[in-house]
Amino acid sequence: MKGILGRKVGMTQVFTKDGKLIPVTVVEVTPNVVMQVKTVESDGYNAIQLGVVDKKEKNASKQAIGHAKKANTTPKRFLKELRNVEGEYTIGQTLNASVFESGEIVDVTGTSKGKGFQGVIKRHNQNRGPMGHGSHYHRGPGSMGTMLPKRVLKGKKLPGHMGHETITIQNLQIVEVNAEENYILVSGNIPGPKNSLVLIKSAIKNNRKKTDLEIITYVEETVVDAVEETTETVEAPQEETVENTENVEQTSTEETTEEVKSEEKEETTEEKSVEEN
Repeated sequence: MKGILGRKVGMTQVFTKDGKLIPVTVVEVTPNVVMQVKTVESDGYNAIQLGVVDKKEKNASKQAIGHAKKANTTPKRFLKELRNVEGEYTIGQTLNASVFESGEIVDVTGTSKGKGFQGVIKRHNQNRGPMGHGSHYHRGPGSMGTMLPKRVLKGKKLPGHMGHETITIQNLQIVEVNAEENYILVSGNIPGPKNSLVLIKSAIKNNRKKTDLEIITYVEETVVDAVEETTETVEAPQEETVENTENVEQTSTEETTEEVKSEEKEETTEEKSVEEN
């Protein structure tokens, strides 16, 4: 068992080289700190406690500050315990997205969106009654039970608070892991609104095989590359212009020397004609 805490950013889609479109959820994984390591000898079971998102000391209790100092870190806003972990961990160790690999099957746990107080039609997907012909039953919860117990039985579907529950979606596949930019792409949707905390851990009921997906990646050109290309294209014609200017100067000097020679010849011919006269 291994896991990591992250934040749900939103959903997007990626394409494989086979032309398959895969909807994915982007999970931002900031560095997780191992706040505590529990063993069978000291606590009766194996587990680690992960902490994420720093919290100001003025907003933390003395117990939380002392607990964080044992791991040589600052107090954390979110703490989560993982049981039956594999491998050796030390207090103060940091974990990132490289814990998982692309193609692994995982379970994702999050808190669903809160819908507030809702009726039975929206909360339990019940049907409404007739809206006309003298019917006085429209969107009610229905019968409250039989007459004999003279009370409402437990489990009766009634209006109440909808959503904001801990939900786990099993057997999702990790499409891509990027430890440099700290994100994980998980196939499909995961519970919770944007920026909510989610837990990604190894799948318990894993019946799927690990498969590597070849995703099409796009390389964006930066401004520096564009500037370098423009400078290269500008420098080349400058050399040509320099050569052209040298050729023009040579031709101009040759033309001037020819003109001077022609003028000198004309002057000499004029002087000879004067002397003969």
